[in-house]
Formats: sequence, structure tokens, C-alpha cells
Amino acid sequence: LKQEEMATGETQLYAKVFNKLRGRSVPSLLEPLLGMGFPAHTALKALAATGRKTVEEASDWLHSHCNDPSLNDPIPQEYALFLCPTGSLLEKLQEFWRESKRQCAKNRAHEVFPHITLCDFFTCEDQKVECLYEALKRAGDRVLGTFPAAVPLVLHSSISYLGFFVSDGPADIIREFAVMFASEASSLADCTVKPCTKQLHLTLAHKFYPHHQRTLEQLARAIPLGHSCQWTAALYSRDMRFVHYQTLRVLYQYNPQNVDELMLSPGDHVFVDPTQQEEASEGWVIGTSQWTGCRGFLPENYTERVSECDTWVKHRTYTFSLAADLSSRKDGEASGRRNGEPHPPPTSWSVCSLQSLQVTRPLDVKATAARKSILVVRHGERLDQIFGKSWLQQCSTLDGRYYRPDLNFPRSLPRRSCGIKDFENDPPLSSCGIFQSRMAGEALLDSGISVTCVFTSPALRCVQTAKHILEELKLEKKIKIRVEPGIFEWTKWEAGKNTLTLMTLEELKEANFNVSMDYRPAFPLASLLPAESYQDFVHRCAVSMGQIVSACPQDAGVTLIVGHGSALDSCTRPLLQLPPRDCADFAQLVRKVPSLGMCFCEENKEEGKWELVNPPVKTLTHGSNSGFNWRSWTQGS
Repeated sequence: LKQEEMATGETQLYAKVFNKLRGRSVPSLLEPLLGMGFPAHTALKALAATGRKTVEEASDWLHSHCNDPSLNDPIPQEYALFLCPTGSLLEKLQEFWRESKRQCAKNRAHEVFPHITLCDFFTCEDQKVECLYEALKRAGDRVLGTFPAAVPLVLHSSISYLGFFVSDGPADIIREFAVMFASEASSLADCTVKPCTKQLHLTLAHKFYPHHQRTLEQLARAIPLGHSCQWTAALYSRDMRFVHYQTLRVLYQYNPQNVDELMLSPGDHVFVDPTQQEEASEGWVIGTSQWTGCRGFLPENYTERVSECDTWVKHRTYTFSLAADLSSRKDGEASGRRNGEPHPPPTSWSVCSLQSLQVTRPLDVKATAARKSILVVRHGERLDQIFGKSWLQQCSTLDGRYYRPDLNFPRSLPRRSCGIKDFENDPPLSSCGIFQSRMAGEALLDSGISVTCVFTSPALRCVQTAKHILEELKLEKKIKIRVEPGIFEWTKWEAGKNTLTLMTLEELKEANFNVSMDYRPAFPLASLLPAESYQDFVHRCAVSMGQIVSACPQDAGVTLIVGHGSALDSCTRPLLQLPPRDCADFAQLVRKVPSLGMCFCEENKEEGKWELVNPPVKTLTHGSNSGFNWRSWTQGS
């Protein structure tokens, strides 16, 4: 019944749209699309989604969205009007963006380019978007003669906000422009627009750590405000369905291995709801492609985190330049030399470094040798991260034996008491993961640090990573690996797994892992419960770290902890005496930790605290290498 009501509602909406189109001339961009056979409602949706620039862009959008399940849904775009600086002021603001992010970590202001909000986001029906362009032109022309030659900016700072306020006189004129646009848009496009009537401001930093306030203020005062600046009003749109989602940019090509996986193409953006990731295993997320509208699982390490505004579409601009020839001002131009480009070049807003937990300082190896230190490392690349959830089926014979279908599969797997099927929820390292671990071990050896004891999660990939690091350090026979189930991954992320089928100490020893049989963990393996709460997870990590610290040598040396991406946060914050992160922030941060990502904590006995310092080795960065089928070269020959 609900589906029937929705279908009836959509039919009535489309009828309303077509009735209003009746008797009017068909827009020039729409007519060619109708001639290609596209329905009017999808053609209008494509034009709105691409900024009504060219027929080619709209046509490409329609072809790429042919399998989009929401293609026929009457979901309009959201629009907003911003006043954006250009020229030297924009360059200085971008410089502040980069430097503030480097020195004080990412904050809310980094999510959007420098701007003053004139009209916050509102909806407009697809067939009326051109009316917004006319509203922008009319409002701009009315205030052009009185628009301030200079917009005075005054720095304002508080414990969670830093930005420039616009002085009252010029602000009144700018607000008048916003009110005019809202009035024209309401009249021409029949949409509700709320202009900004409060203090106009250009945000520099928002929701930052309080101890960063002074640094941010010093950086802001270095921005020169004496130079003249040309300001541009810009109309942007966004997909209203993904407003509170994470935005990922695809870096590498990925061809799906299963029907529920998403094809990835470099340059595409994927929208991810962080609250709907229960079904995704570690290293994977569920997302929706901006280019195709399709939804599915994807390997997160094929992407990078970017800001939401990277997916916004710029429709039209109006530049306030008293020296410009008024007759040259054309609202129909999406861009032009005279109107300029207010939107800065796309910038990759990646997730803030884990080292932003506390102010860092350079690593002094000699000083480290005389201090107690803890190095937390994420494991290497795992098989299911590359070959998908069906990796085990790809390397299993009908009689349940292992074989190597690809060079990135290891030469062999350890023996399990219940056979190869037990690896399904405990995947091993890939060949590349083994190589990564050895590279990290070699680099640690070259750094000169002294590892005195090793703890790992019971996951096979973690124990393997620890073994290969110790082999490169020439310590594989001198140091036994202590398996601590208390630092295992958050079990809520182990979706659908009623029991954890991890290798026992006896199985690990039989597989030639030099594990300690005498160590008594803070949490036995049997205590790990499926789908535990976030509070239970951070509690067991904190308790486990307390035991690990007490078990370490009391004088000096480095304790190596090999765990999961989550360990870089959950195992370091107790040391730094920081409270647990918000659960949503924790999930966002952890999912971007790369293979062999590291956090390094050092005890400062003089001040009675632990400090986060630079890791002893460089990061490991590399690209993907997609699968290849030589038979495809013989086709058609």
C-alpha cells in the first residue's frame, strides 16, 4: 500500500511538472535530449545535476546513470548562494587553510572553500533551475551600483570559532542583495529561499581543539586585508540525499569480484553513510557512486577522504566589478574570463593524521633509547581487502584444499584444525602484505631503535605482521610474541560472525610462530563477544594497555604492538590520558589508517606523562595493481 501511495504521488508530481511546461517554449538544452529519446523528467534531472552547461554533459550523465535505481525518483537538487573572494585574498585564505590544517589538524571550516553564505541550501524543481539564474542576474544588477568597492573584514575569535565579520555598512548592502535574490527566486522559481539576515561572516576555523586557538589566531592575523578584492556571487547545487555522508574520491580502478560490489573508476566520488556500515568487513565500506548512482561494497584503500563541496556543482556566477562593462555581464555563462572562477582548485581534504591527538615533536633516537616507548602498528594488507569477500572460494579446490590462483595469494596457509574454512573470518596477509611487513621491519632496523617485547592481536594477519617485522630485526628467535585478545578489533565490525574462529596458541606454535605459551592475557580469547558496544571495546583496550605497560621492561626500550587500524586510537588514547573519541569520529578516523600505519608514544618521566611523537620510520605509500587476463588480448584476432 505504501509503494502504491508513493507511485501515485510521483505520478501527480510529474503531471504537475508537465502541466507547467505546457504552453512554454522548450529550453534549448532540453530539446536535443528529448530528441535522443530521453524522457523529459530524467533529461531535466541530468541538466540540473550537471549545472545546465552542455547537452553532451547531460547526455553522458544519463548514459552513466542507466542503472541508477533512483533515476526516476522526483528528488530535486539543493541550491545555495555564496559570496566568494577571488585574486590575492583567495590565495592568502587558501594558504591559511593549508597551514592551519598542517599545524592544528582538520576542522569543520576545511570542509568548504572560503565563502560568505548569502542564502543557505534550498530546493528547486529541476525544470525551474533557469529561473534561479535569472533571479541571480536581476538581484546583481539592482545592487551593482551600490555594492561596496571594498568589503571590510574584522577578525573575531572564540573558543570554537574563528572568522572574519563583515562591517555593518557594507554588510547591509550584501544582505540586501541576498534578500533580492531570495525574493526573485521565490517569484520566478516558486521555491522558498531564506536569505542570511544575521551577522555576515567568512569562517576560518570551526569546532577546533581549544589549545589550537592561539595558533589559529596568529595565522589569521597574518592574512593581509588591505588589498582590493573582487567578489563573486556563486550558485552551487548538491545532492540532498548525501548531505551528512562521508565523501570519498576514487584513486584506483576496481573491478567487482562479486555482484554486491561497486565498480570504481579514478576520479569518481563515493558517498558513504558512516552509520550504515555494519555489513562491511574491515577495510571495506558500503557506498553510492556519484557517477553511476549505483550502490555496493568497495575497498576503502582504493579511495581517499575529501570534502563534501568537491561534489558540488557550480551553476552560474555574478561578479561585482564596477570597472567591468555592464553589457558584458551574461547570467547564462557558467564561467568566463570576466566573471572569473570563485571556486578554488579541488583540494584533497584527507582525514587528519592520527598524530594530531597531541602536539608532536621530532624523534630523537638517542633519547628514545633511554626512554620507555610504545610503537603501535597496523597489520599489513589482508587477502579479503584485495580479492573481496569470496577470496576463500577463489583459492579452494572442491575437496577443500588450498591453491594459489594469483601471485598476491601466499604460497601456503597454516594448518587449521577444522580445515581451510576457518580462514574465512580470519584472513591472512597477502603476498604484498608480507612484503609490507618486511619493509617496515627493515626500516625499523635501520632506525636503530631497540625493540624489547612484542604484543599482537590474535588475528592471524597481526601475528604474521609481527613475525615478519621481528625477522627483519633479527629478533625472531630472541623475542616471543605475546598474543593479547584484549586489543582485537571492535567485534561490532565483525558483522555476522557469531563466534570468532581465530587460531589457538597451539596452532600458531605448530605453524612456526614463536608465540609465548606462558603469557596470561588481560582478556582471554573466549571473552570476546560478538557485536560488543563501543564502550566495552574501548574499556577492554584500555585495560589491556594497562597490563601491557606493566609487563614492559621498566627502564627503557620499545614495546611493539601489532593490531588493527582501531588500535592506533584505542591503544594510544589511554596512554595519553585522553577520553575515548565520539563513536562516529572514531569510525571515520580509523577507516583511513593504511597498512603498516604507525603511532609512537614515549614516556616523559620528568613530567609524568606519555607523549605522541613522530614514528621512527617513514610511511609506506603505493598504488594498486588490477587483475589481468591475457585471453582478452586474443579476442577478435
